Amino acid sequence: MAIESYNPYTGRVLRRFRAFSWAKTERILAQAHRAAAEWRTTSFAHRARLMHRAAALLRERQDELARLMALEMGKPIADGRAEVLKCALTCDYYAEHAEQFLADEEIKTEAQRSFIAHEPIGVVLAVMPWNFPFWQVVRFAAPALMAGNVGLLKHASNVPQCALALEQVLHDAGFPPATFRTLLIGSDLVGRLIEDDRVRAVTLTGSESAGAEVAATAGRAIKKTVLELGGSDAFVVLADADVALAAKTAAQARMINAGQSCIAAKRFIVEKPIIREFIAQMKTHLLALRTGDPLEETTQFGPLARPDLADELTQQVEDSVRQGAKVELYGGQSKPGTALFRPMMLSNVKPGQRAYSEELFGPVALILEAQDADDAIRLANDSRFGLGAAIWTKSAQRGEELARRIEAGAVFVNSLVKSSPEMPFGGVKKSGYGRELSHLGIKEFVNQKSIWVGGEAPVAKKKVE
Repeated sequence: MAIESYNPYTGRVLRRFRAFSWAKTERILAQAHRAAAEWRTTSFAHRARLMHRAAALLRERQDELARLMALEMGKPIADGRAEVLKCALTCDYYAEHAEQFLADEEIKTEAQRSFIAHEPIGVVLAVMPWNFPFWQVVRFAAPALMAGNVGLLKHASNVPQCALALEQVLHDAGFPPATFRTLLIGSDLVGRLIEDDRVRAVTLTGSESAGAEVAATAGRAIKKTVLELGGSDAFVVLADADVALAAKTAAQARMINAGQSCIAAKRFIVEKPIIREFIAQMKTHLLALRTGDPLEETTQFGPLARPDLADELTQQVEDSVRQGAKVELYGGQSKPGTALFRPMMLSNVKPGQRAYSEELFGPVALILEAQDADDAIRLANDSRFGLGAAIWTKSAQRGEELARRIEAGAVFVNSLVKSSPEMPFGGVKKSGYGRELSHLGIKEFVNQKSIWVGGEAPVAKKKVE
């Protein structure tokens, strides 16, 4: 089996890699398992020095790493640089805070002393997607390594050069090679890895179906999982919102990574009195965006990562239109089998349409009309997904009150939904479970061990004659 690095802009195969055999994969797993026993004994100070060095290397290599993303999955080079810098920021964040996050927690009991210790569990397998080839991995790897775990990465098969480049960054930073390895394997070997007792936990970012399969396998093997799956994020615009700012941000939110982001806004739920104004302004902003060669600095959105993804998105749109959706902005593919997909807007999106119930992983904005704020919240929650959401209103207090009613892992009031190292990231419902980032993320893959220290045995009193 070959793993191909394919340029979606030119349609050319850049490099082919021979997939690892199970024998080679098992050999790397054995090395990682041995390394875990040593790595867990290192100090936080030592790990932090290496993690800070990794951050520095990411900053030094931002241009070449951004170029790899442009070539392998079509990300505009300016966006790629921003992604690498965000990875560096996160490495520094965990280097600075891991010891504090994992400090013993004193618990008052009848014991002489009792506390919770946070200890590493060993080898963590990460199954990662192509849309943010470095960020998705670093947000698992930085906390895992700082906690004293070791990582094995099974990256998406269309970004092998990105996967190997990140491995090189960590090795050049001084991390022992076996503490982080990239496995160039197909999905056929993932189950065998999960079933192996030397793998102690699994984290996956990807599709609903992939998450269900990994979770089922891990469940049979009695292993912890963290799943970050799909999203169909609601972007709620109330009648009292700043429509101009909301529409401008909406276009930006829909076009993050050419719309290929779990937390890119997808469903724009707008109160009836302002819906036509909102559509007109958002359309203007979408039409102003420039596409082109991802290696050009002026390119604002590139192609989708693969032609088959554009074909599938086209089918979802066509089916939805047949089911009653109305096209507000024409775009899409110029012809089948091409990866470039220009922005589209659909209105009259109703139950029974694919656009209403499915995640559209690309630059298609769905407009839903709400009668009032309560109706907007109902529509926002009428989804099997629950990753992120945004609410736009001039009343911050009202926005906060409504945010508490939305079923999602994160809700942003008058702001673009994004991830950051300080705040936990993850979803509810079919968007997955568990959290990455913040102090919660580093605690997902540690043994939260209760330690109870009893008092000394009482000394017998001497009998007085």
